[in-house]
Amino acid sequence: MSVPSGFVPDPEIRCRDHRIGAIGAGFIMADVHLAAYREAGFPVVAIASRNPDKARAVAARWDIPRVHDTPAALIEDREVEILDIAFPPDQQPDLIRHALRQPHIRAILAQKPMAMDHAEAQRLAAEAAAAGKILSVNQNMRFDQSMRVLKQLLDRGALGTPVLATIEMRAIPHWQPFLEAYGRLTLLNMSIHHLDVLRFLFGDPVEIYTAARTDPRTRFPHRDGICCSTLSFPGGLMAVSLEDVWSGPRAEGFESDIYIKWRVEGTEGLAQGTIGWPDYPKGSPSTLAYCAPETGGSWVRPSWDTMWFPHAFKGVMEQLQYAVKTSEPPLLSAADNVRTMALVEAAYRSLTEKRAVRLAEFGA
Repeated sequence: MSVPSGFVPDPEIRCRDHRIGAIGAGFIMADVHLAAYREAGFPVVAIASRNPDKARAVAARWDIPRVHDTPAALIEDREVEILDIAFPPDQQPDLIRHALRQPHIRAILAQKPMAMDHAEAQRLAAEAAAAGKILSVNQNMRFDQSMRVLKQLLDRGALGTPVLATIEMRAIPHWQPFLEAYGRLTLLNMSIHHLDVLRFLFGDPVEIYTAARTDPRTRFPHRDGICCSTLSFPGGLMAVSLEDVWSGPRAEGFESDIYIKWRVEGTEGLAQGTIGWPDYPKGSPSTLAYCAPETGGSWVRPSWDTMWFPHAFKGVMEQLQYAVKTSEPPLLSAADNVRTMALVEAAYRSLTEKRAVRLAEFGA
């Protein structure tokens, strides 16, 4: 690993004491969450899913001692302190509410999106606060190594005042079958990564304008396939987020060009890089290069061996473990995520009404 002094691409594991119950046995849980937790040493004591046989197979793979026949039974397991949910967003709120009623559940990690819309996300955050439970949302792109190092550069003013930021995704997601019934596709399930990480980097925007068209590859009815959003921030910063889920035709022998690139231009410096996720499962680290007065105007390229998938998920669970230990709010709090959901909701309103939508319209 080659990381210049002062950069911390991966957070320290400060706490691994609290027992986890996992709900879900699909790809994101079986191949990402549990791989990260094994590496970090987080204790997973139980698992359940909609398919008990699948849950048993995943339990055997990761040496999880108990398998429950239903998610409700796992939530009621008194050995579980932290509930980790990887479930469809239309079904997730009921699981969260059931967990809020259990005295032994101290914290909940919800999958993003937390709910299907901003109003329901608000209700869940308020109910968790009233119950005295910690509710966190798995916005894992904030723990991508290039995003963390970029945030560290911005926080110390290395680039000066940000002027323009872009995230350009040209990659093909695997749309889960349950998404077909939602009427909400890319903005809620993919763009939300980029909209949230822009908030992480720069704070809350003032307004958003979103345009979209259907994706020729996606066969079920949808309106937000290929999306492009322009965000305006206090102080004049403009950011553009492009989710090109089409990214060109695909056929045998066709040389594809799939990537996620980002770039931040400031008054004194420039940073740019790539996100390694499109290479999964082969995997490659995300990258960052920057030039600024502190580099003498030359490009500096810090590097690391860890990747977004699965290593960022260690940071997601660690921030929740630490919140349980200290009673401090988690970095990925539900209260903060409500503002990301407001941004997603504003993007849908912009798409419908064909205008820029101010976040103030949602109380954000």
